[in-house]
Amino acid sequence: MSLRKPDTAPLSLGEKIGYGLGDMASNFYMGFFGIFLLYYYTDVWGISPAAAATMFLVTKIIDAISDPAMGLLADRTETRWGKYRPYIVWMAVPYAALGYLLFLGPDLSQSGKLVFAYISYSLIMLAYTAINVPYSALLAVISPVAKERTKATQFRFIFASLGTLTVGATTKPLVDWLGNGDELTGFRLTILLFAVLTVVLFWITFATTKERIKPEKHTSSVKDDMSVLVRNISWVVLAVSGILIVIGLIARISSAAFYMKYYVPMGEEKILWWMDRTTLLITLGFVGQLFGALLTPTFLKLFDKRQLMIIANILNAALLVGSYFVPPENYWALVGFYAGSIFCFGVIITLLFAMYTDCAEYGEWKSGKNSAGLTVSASMFSLKTGSAFGSAIPGFILAGFGFVANQTQTPESIQGIRFMFNFVPAIFFFAAGLLMVLYKLNGPTVKRMEQALLKRRSQNVSA
Repeated sequence: MSLRKPDTAPLSLGEKIGYGLGDMASNFYMGFFGIFLLYYYTDVWGISPAAAATMFLVTKIIDAISDPAMGLLADRTETRWGKYRPYIVWMAVPYAALGYLLFLGPDLSQSGKLVFAYISYSLIMLAYTAINVPYSALLAVISPVAKERTKATQFRFIFASLGTLTVGATTKPLVDWLGNGDELTGFRLTILLFAVLTVVLFWITFATTKERIKPEKHTSSVKDDMSVLVRNISWVVLAVSGILIVIGLIARISSAAFYMKYYVPMGEEKILWWMDRTTLLITLGFVGQLFGALLTPTFLKLFDKRQLMIIANILNAALLVGSYFVPPENYWALVGFYAGSIFCFGVIITLLFAMYTDCAEYGEWKSGKNSAGLTVSASMFSLKTGSAFGSAIPGFILAGFGFVANQTQTPESIQGIRFMFNFVPAIFFFAAGLLMVLYKLNGPTVKRMEQALLKRRSQNVSA
């Protein structure tokens, strides 16, 4: 039985900011990994592109088990702080420490480096699961009102954008400054700085949020929960689309360092404040993402979530194809296409997580059981799978086109770099847009579902 009537009051500004800071903390790491990890492995620590790509894929076997398991565990957790919030404070320090371990860079043989990479990457992904599945599931119980959850999602991805923007704008200068010419040391000290900030921000999230929806004690079996999930066609569509979207994004941003180093005559001179051409490109891209997240509610006045998701994905694919034809010396045109593409992603990712919580509510509407943790954790698995493939595909492309780190590249390897930076992500965003045609939860359905659940929860109180 629910303990109290659902609290439908608007979320305070402080709570929305506090919730958003949690994804800033996540993106201090995940943005860092997405932009720089493949480059770090190949050009700094000396792992071959194919070996790094294989590692990204093989470690996903662990995630196939850990993500749904974490969701099932979180759904069954009962504490005085709620189901999901406790994990945010419990896992903050282990998550930060394992991120630092990933960039420790010990002097080992090639086989030793690979073993270390497999272990350290698997551990940080497990820690990411343990803190981010509950963090994402918290969104489903932070308010019973879909509009308020969308607002919280907007703040989440505003701060996520600020997190990746901070990473993009400061990492390369910090690596140069802290390493004093030694990139390995520079990466190690830079990630340590972000580790400390990550812990502080996660603790703020825990302190400023609360769980307003109090589901009945979870008594259904794992089999029943999984059955409800796979029958939720909209969730299936969204999860597959999420994989495609994240493959497209990570393939794009993890290729940027290679594209700028080997194809664009970038030079090392600073062209705006402390930023060289690579840093400025990455930074302005994430400024675009920030504006995409900010403007999503405005766009939702014109389109429902499904329609806007289709439009943003197709437009993104078109911008990526257009970027291929920009000459390497036309830097500002390249920046425009890059920022426009990431702007579209800012809209897409904000919608994606709001739609995941709609899918969680749909499951409760149909089954009578709240399994937000499982719904979101399975969704997180789709995103981490997309991240792995998005990092692996450029690695395999580099290997296939004969890339050799820190050398003058052949015309074939340059063509491979151009292909992986432009056409590869375009293919995945276009496919995601087409797939969203099958998504069933339109605006009227979400409104009807929300009203029915509010009525049901109120009846549980009076029963």
